[in-house]
Amino acid sequence: MIVANSTSRRVFFSVVIFGSFLGVVSLGILNSQSARYALADDRDLEPKEHTKDSLASVKEKIADKKAVLVDVRDLVEWNAGHVQGAVLLPWRDLQDKLTEAQVKEKLPKDKIVYTHCAVGYRSLRAAKILKKYGYEVRALKPGYDELVKAGFASEK
Repeated sequence: MIVANSTSRRVFFSVVIFGSFLGVVSLGILNSQSARYALADDRDLEPKEHTKDSLASVKEKIADKKAVLVDVRDLVEWNAGHVQGAVLLPWRDLQDKLTEAQVKEKLPKDKIVYTHCAVGYRSLRAAKILKKYGYEVRALKPGYDELVKAGFASEK
């Protein structure tokens, strides 16, 4: 699938090859409040890898109010348990529902933003979106369980 992006809608179409014939099979427009983010290919966006910051360093920066921890898991996962003091900002909402202005209301621009999920995939994807919004963001590879094992307080 190829995605073309504008500020108010996403345009998509599928290209199919039949023998030597190349044709456009379908064309559609997806309206979205946040269609500013093309999902087809974000490999060129930063960050391209998880942070090398140690969990001890992350914990210290959060305790010193120099950073904020953002949980990008779904609400169901959050409700099952989350790191105390973390901000819930589900990756699905970031990619589809929340505008940049809405994100700005939830997250400070003057602090490092550490994103985490369960295993690191959504954390990195969310970090790419937040980076586009001008945040100093660092995606964590360790997920919720590893954070709790490393001494981050958990709550339900």
